[in-house]
Amino acid sequence: MPKTIHTAPSGPEPLGPYSVATEANGLVFLSGQVAIDPSTGIPVGGGVGEQTHRVMQNIGAVLGDLDLGFDDIVKTTIFLASIDDFAAVNEIYAQYVGGSKPARSTVQAGALPGGFLVEIEAIAAR
Repeated sequence: MPKTIHTAPSGPEPLGPYSVATEANGLVFLSGQVAIDPSTGIPVGGGVGEQTHRVMQNIGAVLGDLDLGFDDIVKTTIFLASIDDFAAVNEIYAQYVGGSKPARSTVQAGALPGGFLVEIEAIAAR
């Protein structure tokens, strides 16, 4: 099964040796997004609310570059530095996914790269 490695000019550049998104068999796997402003490459300050908005905006930008949208997401995984942030992240996440309600897992990671408070990865279907 061939795979396609995608770039996403509207999203932030990867921070390491990985692809922003990889597609195979009609599924598009988005790497975890953190709160980096794609126009500056600088992490967004503030608390988990501001970071979650930036993460969801980044996911939307990557999806848009691939001619997809939030309604195309079938599964997400949310990584939290603290499970105490679950309710705040959940409220903001719901504003973006709306009624599409993809399958989801949420875990406390304990610590995330760069000191971020939230990271979200997604799988979308064409």
